[in-house]
Amino acid sequence: MTDWPRVQLHVVTGKGGTGKSTVAAALALALAGEGRNVLLCEVEGRQGVARMFDVDPLPYAETRIATGLRTGPEEPGSVYALHIEAEAALLEYLRMYYKLGPAGRALDRFGVTEFATTVAPGVRDVLLTGKVFEAVQRNSRNKGARQYDAVVLDAPPTGRITAFLNVSESVAGLAKVGPIKNQADTMMTLFRSPRTAVHLVTLLEEMPVQETADGIGELRGARLPVGGVIVNQVRPRDLPQEALAAARKGSLDRAEIGGDLAAAGLQPSDEMIEGLLAEAAEHAERRALEDGQRTVVQGLGVPTYELERVAGGIDLGGLYELAASLKQQGMA
Repeated sequence: MTDWPRVQLHVVTGKGGTGKSTVAAALALALAGEGRNVLLCEVEGRQGVARMFDVDPLPYAETRIATGLRTGPEEPGSVYALHIEAEAALLEYLRMYYKLGPAGRALDRFGVTEFATTVAPGVRDVLLTGKVFEAVQRNSRNKGARQYDAVVLDAPPTGRITAFLNVSESVAGLAKVGPIKNQADTMMTLFRSPRTAVHLVTLLEEMPVQETADGIGELRGARLPVGGVIVNQVRPRDLPQEALAAARKGSLDRAEIGGDLAAAGLQPSDEMIEGLLAEAAEHAERRALEDGQRTVVQGLGVPTYELERVAGGIDLGGLYELAASLKQQGMA
């Protein structure tokens, strides 16, 4: 049972370095179970999705990249990916809403699209989010387009997410009336509805946790729906609490450690034991700091999920591991 049964658009953000793109990819795999098809979108121009799934760089076209996580006897669905570029989105917008095919491409040759998306960043965000909106809200303007059960957006970092999604405010100074203003207002009806959830990825470190708390405040201030907080790269608990407390105090039993090393076929020396004690103290201190940040996260008033650090880095197998964990915790 998912915690987000009504959500069709999952927006994933987080401070740089927290692994938000990895979490977005894992969430897409988790959602694409039991025959469900999911679209994974990226808007930052880094081709991160292609690298994670080990496929060719993505074009501006919805491309099947993986089979979803198997969650039962029914065949899983598929994950499709879309690399959204503002320039291509503008040409598609002109084609769909103004029937400008060759004329739109002519504008591109004259540099009009570059001008529109560079000089007016608010317009750029409308174009990027507009394509995501269209994928969720497919209608007769895009005949024959594939329908999706869910869309996952690998969004800009936390510090920019509110401005990125609050497109109606972004274009207020550029257009008081007209098609761009109307589209922005229409998109906001989706972005502020229960069909959307903005999930935030963090690490158990002070700066990412504080940025997550600030981001939640900004999203709520803009009346954008806050989803869950995903704590990424959590270290496995290798030592019980009593041992951690003893390590912090420096009271671990040296003789017992020496005996364990000897039982493992090693020849313990004072230098070796001292080094292990120092590492244990550092690990215990780190654990205490993480537990303190975990308490802060749990006090944010939103559902929280934890993903363990994947040994050896993230490949497709690692993404499926993370997807299974998100599914088990009820996020998908």
